[in-house]
Amino acid sequence: MDVLTLSRIQFGLTIGFHYIYPPLSIGLGLMLVIMEAAWLKTKKPVYHQMARFWTKVFALTFALGVATGIVMEFEFGTNWAAYSRFVGDVFGSALAAEGIFAFFLESGFLAILLFGWNRVGPKLHFFSTCMVTLGAHFSAIWIIVANSWMQTPAGYHLVGQGLHARAEVTDYWAMVFNPSFPDRLFHSVCGGWCSGSFLVVSVSAWYLLKHRHLEFARASLKLGLTVALAASLLQGLTGDSSGKNVAVNQPAKLAALEGLYETCSNAPLLLVGYVDEKNEKTVGLKAPYMLSFLAHSDFHSQVTGLDAFQPQDRPPVTACFLFFHGMVAIGSAMVVIAALGFLYFRHGSLHERRWLLWLLVFSVPGPVLANELGWFLAEVGRQPWIVYGLLRTPDGLSAVVKANAVLSSIILFTFIYFLLGAVFIYILNDKIQHGPDDADLIPSGKLALPDPLTHLNK
Repeated sequence: MDVLTLSRIQFGLTIGFHYIYPPLSIGLGLMLVIMEAAWLKTKKPVYHQMARFWTKVFALTFALGVATGIVMEFEFGTNWAAYSRFVGDVFGSALAAEGIFAFFLESGFLAILLFGWNRVGPKLHFFSTCMVTLGAHFSAIWIIVANSWMQTPAGYHLVGQGLHARAEVTDYWAMVFNPSFPDRLFHSVCGGWCSGSFLVVSVSAWYLLKHRHLEFARASLKLGLTVALAASLLQGLTGDSSGKNVAVNQPAKLAALEGLYETCSNAPLLLVGYVDEKNEKTVGLKAPYMLSFLAHSDFHSQVTGLDAFQPQDRPPVTACFLFFHGMVAIGSAMVVIAALGFLYFRHGSLHERRWLLWLLVFSVPGPVLANELGWFLAEVGRQPWIVYGLLRTPDGLSAVVKANAVLSSIILFTFIYFLLGAVFIYILNDKIQHGPDDADLIPSGKLALPDPLTHLNK
């Protein structure tokens, strides 16, 4: 394979593995805030126990997210130097803001969150939990600012010409609030809330099935299912808004993810089927007028098809189609699963339905996979542009990088990430098997300092 293909595989591998953890951290952070708030309000020991247990899981996901995220910044310089030069002014400000508003905030309060349970008061600890969670959300904000600018550039002008051109920010806030940023931010954050809440639901359902930590499991399910249902519904609403945004700002992507080859009014929506790229058509069950309505809120509006673009300007249609419909199918299933779990829990009969408890246990990969598919769709659907309409992907490649070096790094990354994934699963399973500590039911308050004369008095 050529160096371009290998570099794209390398970046896809590293970011795909990394993107497992930030959404989990965002979602678990929200759950920790809710758990600690419930403890402060009700003083029920089980909420303190829940917060202590899930803080340990949060620390694990946070550590893996930081470790795997650093690699991608190096790849910008090694494999994508021309791209880095082009977007340096934009990315520099966004990533600097992430460092100031996210990493400093998280690092400033993370130690208190993890190790301050017996050293600071409950209100200060709760404030630290809020700040770490806010930092995780700030990190998402600035990363999505940078990535959304690649999708819908705004607030810039070009300096230089040809391969030496670069984008320079002329309006900072126009760059930040570029056309796709708000929808993509809310959609991504809701995906994180789904990931974290379904992890809480999965573990809690498993404890119920095994008749372990029953009070803990019921309390965790109550909070987890509530957040999971709300986040799943919000995910659908933000997804619809994001789709309308794509229809306006990236019509080639919308045409690819729906397999629409011909520009037409009254465009139908493919419900079940497949893309026949050879004959440039989709085959399957279609709902008349629905794509026009979903794209422009008008049953008779015109939707741009792939025929409006040259073949070299079209995204990979089959990949986009599969990513999109897989994401939608999983998202829809998450709504149904969360709704069933929530309703049966409210009626007090969830523990009697072992089939549903097992479904909740195995639901945890769903949001993670949906997030991955959504990210792949966003990036693949932008092709052949690395910066939409401005810089093609081959033009962003480093001039001196060699294929054999990239291949070697792919093999090494695969090995290391396999080990990291195995370690993550092992430690997570160990924490789940151990379960919450009974000692955490009784908050110990601030840690008392030892009397230095105690040993002399004995």
